[in-house]
Amino acid sequence: MVKERGQKVIASNRKARHDYTILDTFEAGVVLVGTEVKSLRMGRASLVDAFGQVDDGEVWLHALHIPEYVAGTWTNHEVRRKRKLLLHRKEIERLIGKTKESGLSLIPLQMYFKDGYVKVELALARGKKAYDKRQDIAKRDAQRDIQKAYGRALKGRR
Repeated sequence: MVKERGQKVIASNRKARHDYTILDTFEAGVVLVGTEVKSLRMGRASLVDAFGQVDDGEVWLHALHIPEYVAGTWTNHEVRRKRKLLLHRKEIERLIGKTKESGLSLIPLQMYFKDGYVKVELALARGKKAYDKRQDIAKRDAQRDIQKAYGRALKGRR
């Protein structure tokens, strides 16, 4: 049997980069049961309300929505159960120290298959205020206008 290679994105949390300032990212494995993996292979998951939490030296992912596997029987999984994340001990200790700071959260940015294993890109993030979001939007619009003007200038040269 050929082992799966490369990366395949299952779900991404696009709104997280808008709502939070990303300080650091970590790649973590996820402990799953059989029907969860089958449902993920169908590309079904939602990271919208999900968040990470450190409890007793272990990192857990709460509110991750993986719908039931359609062809599953009574052995189907619970849809929104908490799932354990697999990280190195040094990373967990670092997260414990950082999350004790006020205002820092663990937010999943992306869920993907990497060489056949389910991984989650977890971000250490600080929530943005409304004025920070407006500044980011204004900066992005200004950058887009600069690119348009630069593109027109290059077209006129030819």
